[in-house]
Amino acid sequence: MSKSKISVLAAAIVVLLGAVPAWAQVRPEVSVTVGWTFADGVSATDPILAGGQLYDRVDPKDSFNWGLGLGIPVNDNVELGFLFGQQPSTLIAGGTTEKEIGDFTTNTYHGYFGYNFGEADAKVRPYFLFGLGATNYGGVDFTRSNGQPGTIASFTQFSTTWGAGVKGYGAGHVGYRAGASWTPTYIKSDSVGWWCDPYWGCYVVGDPQYANQFSLNGGVLFKF
Repeated sequence: MSKSKISVLAAAIVVLLGAVPAWAQVRPEVSVTVGWTFADGVSATDPILAGGQLYDRVDPKDSFNWGLGLGIPVNDNVELGFLFGQQPSTLIAGGTTEKEIGDFTTNTYHGYFGYNFGEADAKVRPYFLFGLGATNYGGVDFTRSNGQPGTIASFTQFSTTWGAGVKGYGAGHVGYRAGASWTPTYIKSDSVGWWCDPYWGCYVVGDPQYANQFSLNGGVLFKF
C-alpha cells in the first residue's frame, strides 16, 4: 500500500475516533477478512478493432480479496466505522473473444454506518451497513497489438457500499465475521438521446454505467 493510501486510512481512523466523545466507554472492533469478489466492468460506446477481433467492454477478473475494518460503537446497536478492501485481479477486454490486458488492482475506501441487531451481549449478531467513499482502480501496463507498450492510468471514482452478515463473539476478545457486500462505482454515462421540456428546454439524456463488486467475506474479529 502506498504512503498516500496509508495516510488516507490513518486520517479516516482519526476522524472516527474524534467523533466519539466518550472513548473510554466504547469497545472498538477491528476485523481482518478474506474472500472472493465477483466483479464486472463497463461496455464501450464504440467497439475497438484489434488483432482482427472486436472488443466492446472491459471487466476485472473475478478473484480473491482481503480487507480491514474498524467499527466504533455509538450505542448498543449503532456503530460508525471505516472499511478498506483490496482485490488483486486482471483486467480483461471482452467482445468477439477475451484477452487479458494486464494485472489490475482495485482498492476501496468507505466510511460506514452500521446497525447490529439483537442484544449487545448476544453471542451472534446479524448486521447491516451502508458506506460512502471511493474506489481506486490501479494503472495497467500492457502490450498493444502492434507490440508497442501501453498504459492505462490509475483513477478514482465515488462509490457506495452495502453489506450484511453476522458477527460471532467468543468468551474472550476474539470472534468472527462473515457476510456479503455490494460496491457499485459510477464510471461514465453514455448518451442515449435528447429530452425536451417546454420550460427547461432540451438536453442530452445519459445512461449511467457502474462497475460492480459483489463480495463474500469471512474473517477474524477483535473486540477490545
